[in-house]
Formats: sequence, C-alpha cells, structure tokens
Amino acid sequence: MKNENIKDENNLLKGYIMMLYFSGSMVMFDPSTECVYDFWTKGMLKQLPVSSPNPDFVKAAALLRQSTERAQNKHELLKEDYLRLFSGIGKPLAPPVESVYRSDEHIMFDRSTEEIRNIYRKHSWESKFKNKIPDDHLGIELLFLTHLIEKYINSQAILERQSLTNEIVEFIQEHMLSWVPRWKDDVVNNASTLAYRGIALLVSASLEDIKKIIGENARK
Repeated sequence: MKNENIKDENNLLKGYIMMLYFSGSMVMFDPSTECVYDFWTKGMLKQLPVSSPNPDFVKAAALLRQSTERAQNKHELLKEDYLRLFSGIGKPLAPPVESVYRSDEHIMFDRSTEEIRNIYRKHSWESKFKNKIPDDHLGIELLFLTHLIEKYINSQAILERQSLTNEIVEFIQEHMLSWVPRWKDDVVNNASTLAYRGIALLVSASLEDIKKIIGENARK
C-alpha cells in the first residue's frame, strides 16, 4: 500500500477510534451530566467523524442526530435507559457482556472469558477497570480493540502491521461480531431513547467497517 493510502487509512481509523471511545463509555458508565452536555448540547453527534455506506451506520448517524434535537431531560432519560438495559436492579434487557451471549446457560464468566484474558495477557494489556468491570464487558473489549488499532496505526514495520492486521480481524470476528449483533438487536428492541438505539447500531456497524477496512487494505 502506498504511503498516502496508509495515511488516509490511519486517519479513517482514528475517526472510528473516537466513536468506539464514545460508545464504550456510554455502555460502561452511568451517563454523567457532563458527558450528556458535551456530546448532546454541544452538537458533537450531529456530524460523526466518519461516514459509511453501512446500513446500520447510516441508521445510527440518523438516530444520534435526531437525539440531539430532544434535549429536554436528556440526562434522566439516558440514565433510566442505561439502568434498564445494562445494569440496575433485576435482569438487564441487554447485558453488554460476551459470556452472557455466548454461554448456553446465559451466565457471566465461562470459557470465552478466560479466552479474552489470555488475549489481553498475550499483548501485555490489562484493563484499568480490572476486578471492577468484567474483562469481557463490551466497553473493555472496545478499549482493547482501540489499543490494537492504535498500535496498528503507529506501526512502521510491515511485518508488525501484517501481524496486527490478523490479530484485529480475528479479535473482531471471534470475540465481538460473534455476539454484538444479537446484543445490538436487544438494545434496539428494548431501548426507550433514540440515543442508545443509535449507539448499539454504531458499535455493530463500526466493528464491521473496521474489519473490512483493515482486512481489505492488508490484501492490497
């Protein structure tokens, strides 16, 4: 791949990283007033940092843009949705945890959780939320994925970049797209806010896009 093409690809991936950070924080943590102010009242979601023909991405962009137009009681509505979907008392409607979706018994911590930990160890990466948030929580997996993508972007060695390509594509396929689409459907079907529907669609579409971008450019 030519240097100018690599630069364009890196800039595109940086835009996706921004969206993954945003999406991951909204899924991991109770929406703070400051977060709501920054992303909604400042209009940051009216124009996402990248565009994509992916149908789910197009839907996500539209929903997030619409959500900025309904700012009244935004914090309270998002917090209520967050608790219903991901946390709170009782059974969450869309728990953002890989082992829940990949386990036949729908329980947290099974073989897939240990697989995730082994992958983290292989890359000498440790979640700063270890022992507080499950290692196979969507937000943690997104943080690890951004770590890999940032290493890929900053890599100057062809062999290292090729190795990271394989690692990123495999991680997305085996440990994210193996369950995130079902999680996305649960959020879309149960969320009461446009924002969380848009976030779920954005996560799923971004994973598909990143896998395609890195995989196709590696073949070139």
